[in-house]
Amino acid sequence: MFRPLTCFILSCLSLTLSAQESGDVFKKYEPEVRKAVDLGLDFLLTQEKGSGGFEGTHGISTGISSLVGMAFLSTGATPGNSRYGEAILRRLDYVLKNIQKDGVISCGDHGNGPMYAHNISALFISECSGMVDLERQKKIDAALAKAVKIILDAQAVKKDERQQGGWRYQPNSNDSDMSCSGWALMALKSARLNGAAVPTAAIESAVKYVMHMRDEKNGNIGYTSSDANKDSLTGAGLLCLELCGRHLAPENLLAADWILANHTKLPQAEFAFYGNYYNAQGMFQMGGKYWKTYADWMYSTYLPVQKADGSWEGERFGPTYSTCMMVLAMTVPFRQLPIYQRDEHVDEE
Repeated sequence: MFRPLTCFILSCLSLTLSAQESGDVFKKYEPEVRKAVDLGLDFLLTQEKGSGGFEGTHGISTGISSLVGMAFLSTGATPGNSRYGEAILRRLDYVLKNIQKDGVISCGDHGNGPMYAHNISALFISECSGMVDLERQKKIDAALAKAVKIILDAQAVKKDERQQGGWRYQPNSNDSDMSCSGWALMALKSARLNGAAVPTAAIESAVKYVMHMRDEKNGNIGYTSSDANKDSLTGAGLLCLELCGRHLAPENLLAADWILANHTKLPQAEFAFYGNYYNAQGMFQMGGKYWKTYADWMYSTYLPVQKADGSWEGERFGPTYSTCMMVLAMTVPFRQLPIYQRDEHVDEE
């Protein structure tokens, strides 16, 4: 089903882009960012448990392992015989061995339901596709085919009009939330880049859901309504719209303008690091003043609060999770993951 070679070649071509092409704002912080990210990755190595899981809340979840793996991938590390390469393979093997009989990628510690871990894990193994040995690639292909079907089937469950098109905690949930939906849509986008047959109708349905979660006047996007956790989730909604081929659509501009006007309040939000991750991705996709303004704030705000051991702390899920979120946010301009790619014509000025 999956033929990752073409996507991988295109991804490799994108890796030749220098950090300079990411804009002056990143060049300003690049030495500090690279040092901080290296420290963060070294910290993550210390948190791995003998069982394959990690310290902290939900540490044995495939979702946490997948976030750790993506943090390593985001810096340009690839699965293989190197310090971080071996760590990526351990994360990949842990995820692949925890696939349930029904194809759901999750293990016992998944909070309110398995779909968060499933979506994040599907995204991670898709991002690894094309970079591993033949045996692991066969496992990825088989797992990803089932994972995509589960995501599509979960979206198709009959829901009311405002909830239709999104995702929630369970494969059979009849409601939706913007957070779970963001991960699901990224997994579908990544799988589609790898050749998965993701129907256009599924993408269109997801867009309709995001539109139901937005404030038409102000542009903010929320968790289960336009105002719920809007500080943390407007970036998620913006990224979803961008990934669905709506670059610089009026709704996107309104959401990005809302983030510009409100992002300095993010550290006081309930899920600040999570919100920063999505804001960074969404604003990078927008480019221009949106990325430059947000990136300047992000780096100047969060680089100084990194702990001496390389971790970031600040969310209830613990330092492993928080450090992954911060590394993934700060490395967006590295463009080392296919999911982080953007149209090369996006304005940097």
